[in-house]
Amino acid sequence: MLVALLALLTAVAALSTDLYLPALPAVAADLGATASGVQLTLTAFMVGLAAGQFVIGPLSDVLGRRRPLLAGVGLCLAASVACALAPDLGTLALARFVQGFSGAAGVVIARAIVADTTRGRATAKLMGLMMIIVGVMPVLAPLGGAAVLQFAPWRGVFWAVAALVLVMVVGSLTVVPETLPPERRHPVGLRPLLANAAAVLRTRRYRYALLTFALSFGAMFSYISASPFVLQEVAGLTTVQYAVAFGVNGLGMMTAGLVSIRLVDRLPVLRVLSVGVGLLLLAAVGLLVTVLLGTPTVPLLACLFVLVSAMGLVLGNASATAMGAVPDRAGTGSALLGTTQFLLAALVAPLVGLGGKADPLPMAVTVLACAALAATALLALPRDAGDRTRAAVDG
Repeated sequence: MLVALLALLTAVAALSTDLYLPALPAVAADLGATASGVQLTLTAFMVGLAAGQFVIGPLSDVLGRRRPLLAGVGLCLAASVACALAPDLGTLALARFVQGFSGAAGVVIARAIVADTTRGRATAKLMGLMMIIVGVMPVLAPLGGAAVLQFAPWRGVFWAVAALVLVMVVGSLTVVPETLPPERRHPVGLRPLLANAAAVLRTRRYRYALLTFALSFGAMFSYISASPFVLQEVAGLTTVQYAVAFGVNGLGMMTAGLVSIRLVDRLPVLRVLSVGVGLLLLAAVGLLVTVLLGTPTVPLLACLFVLVSAMGLVLGNASATAMGAVPDRAGTGSALLGTTQFLLAALVAPLVGLGGKADPLPMAVTVLACAALAATALLALPRDAGDRTRAAVDG
């Protein structure tokens, strides 16, 4: 029950974007916005999510895990209602920022709780299991969003998000324990918080695992933010077909996550991570070639399937590698991981729309750039006797 709730808390970003994605064209039409303009609501959410993790993660090292979590999910519920009632694009973007900032509590604290209670291979397996549950969200969320749009305007999607956040509030109150006892908490004050962040970033292994994680997510989010327009307006899919295609990709990610859990019992975590990043890079090259050849639908969908499926091998193992490098500063490590991840996502969201609704080339170029940089970071990641994750696997 706890693992499922932690996964749900981690999935707040997926829930708040994937449910909303099928509605982007409707939001643009209703509020008189351009493709890039409505994608700025994604950017606002991601900036909020990044900023919230940067603040709430270190706070949880000081105050413990429960209190910041409860405050965050409560505010996220209010912000979700505000999104549903927003009268214009500016108000919607502001409400989305607050939704992201407060929802960050679930994302950053769920990872910190895993780091509090596990080490090494156990961390990689639990992170992988959470990623599998998170992977279900892209299967269900677009289908749910498309279903809502059959019976309600786009605002109904945010009422559905509010209902899911209410489940998180109740679960956080009743299921989540305090995993950071007072004797393990860090001193209060700006200087200790900055010192913790500096210590985490000085850890070379953490830095390169962080970059691998964030850049890989950036590649996937480039696809996510462009997908409503590329798949519906370029490939010609209907809203329901788009949701099904998006869901199939989520199933691929979930299946790869199951494979990853099996593989880390037999192979070093970094080897599994390397396979995932390799598949990501292969898919990115194939996607660019497909777009340059005129974006035929079947090869396009195949490349996107491999791209998203690779995340099942990458995200859990990269985050476990990073968190394993800084076990005594789990909240701060989780905060920097998430902050970098979602700041990068906020950067790529408007970039993929620069060519307009009917141009998939910016998406393909951005995906390839992120994938190539992720592979470069992985190559620079230390592989020595001090590797905590490798030592735990081999032990």
